[in-house]
Amino acid sequence: MKLLRVGPTGAERPALLDENGTLRDLSGLVGDVDGALLADPEALGRLRAAATSGALPALADQNPRIGPPIGRIGKIVCIGLNYHDHARETGATAPEEPIVFMKAPDTVVGPEDTVLVPRGSTKTDWEVELGVVIGRTARYLGSHAEALDAVGGYVLSHDVSEREYQIERGGQWDKGKNCETFNPLGPWLVTADEVPDPQALGARLWVNGDLKQDGTTAEQIFPVAEVVRYLSHFMTLYPGDVINTGTPAGVAMGQPEPKPYLRAGDVVELEIDGLGRQRSVLKDA
Repeated sequence: MKLLRVGPTGAERPALLDENGTLRDLSGLVGDVDGALLADPEALGRLRAAATSGALPALADQNPRIGPPIGRIGKIVCIGLNYHDHARETGATAPEEPIVFMKAPDTVVGPEDTVLVPRGSTKTDWEVELGVVIGRTARYLGSHAEALDAVGGYVLSHDVSEREYQIERGGQWDKGKNCETFNPLGPWLVTADEVPDPQALGARLWVNGDLKQDGTTAEQIFPVAEVVRYLSHFMTLYPGDVINTGTPAGVAMGQPEPKPYLRAGDVVELEIDGLGRQRSVLKDA
């Protein structure tokens, strides 16, 4: 299923995108698309049955604002330098264990919402990423099979980054990752059953129409199953938590001087196979 949330910021309501591309209203069946829903197989089953039967009403507005596809996110855990080609382009050695940092849930905006360039920023960068949404509580997982069983779905994620803040201001990555609007998410949450192999997804990103990233999750150093298993030994993962799993080659930081960092007025578009497409216009904060 393709689950999403539509409507004004802070007042989104749950919806479903059916096989014909029609938006269907879920508000009569569930309160929200969130961790509680993903952790409830009976509720998900009712949604699937309703979608199959054609009983869900179409939204009156088929072109609404689309908000983040997950409500009440508990935490966003991110994996750095997780693609072989991205590590090579930045001159970094492939890590022996996943590099972990956090983003605050309040960085999340909708897939077509404005992205703000922080005041004083000169190195705002783009990163198309596969987002993993946890569907059941996970702690001390012992196998990749258990890890994949804990995944509730997948989303398209844009891990916007400010490289000066991240690298040159004390080496604390969180500084360059948590600026306002720095995690557009969506448009949809695609349930895990519709993504049979998360290591076979193409990921692409354009800036002002120019293709910058064109990669595949097959390049991940630590695949989704290992990332989820690994993280569960350092923290408890709860339904609705999001994991950003890293970005392929093609970011501004990895390009020759002068590096084409983002500026107000730039348009960033990105997509991952089966997970939809985003379009963000940048403006100064």
